[in-house]
Amino acid sequence: MADEEQKSTMTRRRFIRNSSLIAGGAAIGGGLLGTLIGMNLDEEERTSPNKLTGHNQSGNGQASNRALMYFTDKENFQVLSAAAERIFPEDDNGPGAIGLGVPYFIDHQLAGNYGNNTREYMQGPFPEGTPTQGYQSPLKRHQIFDEGIRMLKEISQKNHQKKFDELTGEEQDKILTQFDTGKVKMRGVDSTTFFNLLRSAVLEGAYADPLYGGNNNMDGWKMKNFPGHQGSYLSQIEAKEFKEIQPQSLHAFFK
Repeated sequence: MADEEQKSTMTRRRFIRNSSLIAGGAAIGGGLLGTLIGMNLDEEERTSPNKLTGHNQSGNGQASNRALMYFTDKENFQVLSAAAERIFPEDDNGPGAIGLGVPYFIDHQLAGNYGNNTREYMQGPFPEGTPTQGYQSPLKRHQIFDEGIRMLKEISQKNHQKKFDELTGEEQDKILTQFDTGKVKMRGVDSTTFFNLLRSAVLEGAYADPLYGGNNNMDGWKMKNFPGHQGSYLSQIEAKEFKEIQPQSLHAFFK
């Protein structure tokens, strides 16, 4: 019985192993990552990689400077950072969301086409469209994040008389669970939608190419032994033994 319970436990190590889709196909521009990264690329940005992140990075994906592009209120950014860390916490396997630079990744995405729903259908009906459209909100994504962070702060003060980023991890988890289960009333959007957007953005920031501001030092890839962007595998393709390949960021192609 104990063995069965142990097998059913979703450990962080199993999560990292099983989420290869995000670090694999999705991380190179398709799948989930297309929702954030893809819509923030235009012709001008493709020719200037530093414009994608708002800061310089070295060839190994390590950020040398962090600059906020969307958040003007430091407290709001701290709340975002604390929430992101609870979704992807640091442990023995490696750094969490903060260590990976995920909050900066989200900040930069909210400042761009993703956060402003550029070239997306933003008309009614609200709050729900047809069965094929699913849930719709009149708010742009950056407004949904603003509203979500506002409510995180409000509930923290109401329930604990503290700022969200000052709460214990257990207290933060309880509040985030209220959002996940739709128990928090928000303006213009339901709390489950906000939580799902936040969670997706955190995972994408953890596994995207460091070019976009997250996955600091390619540590997200290293935890999964994902090689990144190698360009070619000709020297390994006929190898009879398993080959460990050091990950490589897109920065390597802009040297």
